[in-house]
Amino acid sequence: MKRTFLISLIVIANNAFAQSFDSGKGFSYSIEMSGNLSDGSHAPFWLTANRYGLSSIERNSGYVRGSVFQSTDTDSLRNWETGYGIDMYLANNHTADLFVQQMYMDVRWMKGLLTIGAKQQPMQLKNHELSSGPQTLGINAHPYPEIRLALPNYWQIPGTKGFLSFKGHIALGMYSDNMFQRRIAKGTSSYDQDMLMHTKAGYLRLGKKGKPFNVELGLEMATQFGGHHFRYQGGNYVELKSNRSLSSFWHAFKGGGTDTANDGATENNEGNMLGSWLMRLNYNTGFAKYGLYADHFFEDHSAMFHLDYDGYAYENGQMKKKKRRYLLYPLKDIMLGADMTLNRSKGWITSAVVEYIYTKYQSGPVYSDHTAQITDHIGGNDNYYNNGITSGWQHWGQTLGNPLYLSPIYNTDGTLKFQCNRFVAWHIGVAGRPTQDFRYRIRASWQEGLGTYDQPYINPKRNVSIGIETDYHAHVLIDGLHIGAALGIDRGALRGNNTGGAITLRFER
Repeated sequence: MKRTFLISLIVIANNAFAQSFDSGKGFSYSIEMSGNLSDGSHAPFWLTANRYGLSSIERNSGYVRGSVFQSTDTDSLRNWETGYGIDMYLANNHTADLFVQQMYMDVRWMKGLLTIGAKQQPMQLKNHELSSGPQTLGINAHPYPEIRLALPNYWQIPGTKGFLSFKGHIALGMYSDNMFQRRIAKGTSSYDQDMLMHTKAGYLRLGKKGKPFNVELGLEMATQFGGHHFRYQGGNYVELKSNRSLSSFWHAFKGGGTDTANDGATENNEGNMLGSWLMRLNYNTGFAKYGLYADHFFEDHSAMFHLDYDGYAYENGQMKKKKRRYLLYPLKDIMLGADMTLNRSKGWITSAVVEYIYTKYQSGPVYSDHTAQITDHIGGNDNYYNNGITSGWQHWGQTLGNPLYLSPIYNTDGTLKFQCNRFVAWHIGVAGRPTQDFRYRIRASWQEGLGTYDQPYINPKRNVSIGIETDYHAHVLIDGLHIGAALGIDRGALRGNNTGGAITLRFER
């Protein structure tokens, strides 16, 4: 039945015809059909990763997608404009049969942009097409509905003569995967409901626009909070309710607070708080743009500042700061990258990326919050993307950050935990446009995973994943018709031995 659906989908797609019409400025629409066939335990990694959740790890899957967009023009002389987007798909062998991928409204005033709804947001300070992805605010999972206020493009700070520019956003949203989490748990593991999400980011550019060299510095932060946590204990579910008072929103914004009784004897941050420090160096020679960048992920103070207070004492029934003593943590975990983009639209190679990611340290294997019995405070075992209360840094089973962290959707035990977050990886990407109508991209990753500190692999698990994608604008047949083909290969113990291909037909205007 599944293969019949896929074969029918491809036949229909090959005969697809859409009649064009003149549209207004900023208006666009598209119709897309895709089918995937794979051999192995699941679909190959680079056929599924970094697609905003619009993919399936199942061996055979397909979807039909329709989208309508009206964009705002940030270069317009008008002070304000509105835009919108509606993007939906019907699918087979996906996490949902019918999904609203995007539905939002944009309101632009001057350089500011207000977005209400679910919208795919681009990654920052990295090559959107070729990078393995940011460690905090990535493009791997389904977008969720939110209210987002942003400066999407750099704004020159007055009084700096154009040397300093800023962009960023602040947002509040809500998860949309309640039914999915309940279905995955199946009465055997813990799950969350009605989780709230707060994100914020700021990026500072040093260097005048148009000059060959500039530096970008960034901070991305996020907090999952305010939901209902159903913890599976002894064959039953115990509900742990989080705060949803004004103070919880404030603590999610600035840090601090606690998850009421859920944190135990020690108060930690409100919900699951994490983020990344970012830096990028840019140099434009005229022939090409070159970049060097770093992305340092953190789960708490030990990795955010590499310095944590350790001078507590228990006095008169209270824990107090008594000594000037600190623990220093080395900088080991980091993502380092380099990219190049030619200043021309055509060529066999127009852009390339190489990245190195190391996440094995995580502030060390020892974890100890200070207590009345043990006043030493050691902030190790950061357990990236996991959290002792929430289901972690995922949405619909896919990581919200870098997909090289093994997403919970791959788990076979019904848990929504990241089972491999300690790893070292190399990633390369190459893209080109040999002709005006034909373009391609290749992404390849090598990874060695150690599991987690709490549940390490007995032996390291390695994997090589390769994805090759092509897109041909078949305007000789129908103007606006794109024919895409993709091949993916996985080899190794971490993700298994998988081989698969996909065909995508898209008509857009």
